[in-house]
Amino acid sequence: MTRVVRFHEYGPADVLRIDDIEVPAPAADEVQIAVRAIGLNRAEVMFRNGAYLQEAEFPSRLGYEAAGLVKTIGSDVSGFAEGDAVSVIPTLDMSRWSTYGEIINIPARYVVKHPAALSFEKAAASWMKYVTAWGALIDQAKVTAEDFVIVSAASSSVGIAAIQVARSVGATVIATTRTNAKAQALANAGAHHVIATADGDLVARVKEITGGKGARVVFDPIGGPAIAQFAEVMAMGGILLEYGALSPDEGSFPQFAVLGKSLTIKGYLYTEIVGNDEALARAKVFITEGLESGKLDPLVSRTFPFDQIQEATRFLESNEQVGKIVVTV
Repeated sequence: MTRVVRFHEYGPADVLRIDDIEVPAPAADEVQIAVRAIGLNRAEVMFRNGAYLQEAEFPSRLGYEAAGLVKTIGSDVSGFAEGDAVSVIPTLDMSRWSTYGEIINIPARYVVKHPAALSFEKAAASWMKYVTAWGALIDQAKVTAEDFVIVSAASSSVGIAAIQVARSVGATVIATTRTNAKAQALANAGAHHVIATADGDLVARVKEITGGKGARVVFDPIGGPAIAQFAEVMAMGGILLEYGALSPDEGSFPQFAVLGKSLTIKGYLYTEIVGNDEALARAKVFITEGLESGKLDPLVSRTFPFDQIQEATRFLESNEQVGKIVVTV
């Protein structure tokens, strides 16, 4: 029997239970992993609350990220061996291939041998955020050293990853956050410039930083009225990648800025990368090399033991931490 986290109904963190179940042998294309650390994501909170793209079938497991040691492999799997230190890239079905458990089975295409010097905690905090940031900034926006990149709501784990990814190719990063409370933390995380949107003039600051050119790339999870605000500070031919909808308000479409500057506004999901074999292969190479070189350095804010999964999830929901929450197994 193996301990796994499941929920038997939608609801708050209290519905999460640690159940003892039988975990089957891995399928032919799967790797079985003895988990050492689990990375928590807000997508899992939404799934547990019934507010995600995927519906749960009860009792449901959950989880996108983990790291551990290979326990055994399926008959069609090559490139992995018992004892390998590996981490998990988020799959396309978190209830089928869940990571909240002591033993998990994951398709081999979503399993990566991470650098030996990387701790299990940092490995479990890597792939959701770096795949999301890489896909938007490198694969789609083609960010280069010539670019100014605005990363909004930059204190999130994906925001920190975007700062590091953009810096790794030499771009100049402008991080935005609501107040100055996290300005120093964002500077420490690598942002060249930090703008507190509640305390400063976004338009004037971006104009000053970019020498009047504007930012070619905006990576934004807020949406709503923020889209028009960012369109105003973008460069000619710029692209805004919208990967969330944190704002509950609808915003007006910035038609004059879009037309006048030939802007692209695109909705973006990490599934565009993990669902595409070629893109996923490129992401693996970029991220693994970045982790090895230290250009990508996963930031873990706090760890909790496995038995405190409810407490860890409550902390994730109630705190705007800079970095990732990780559960150790």
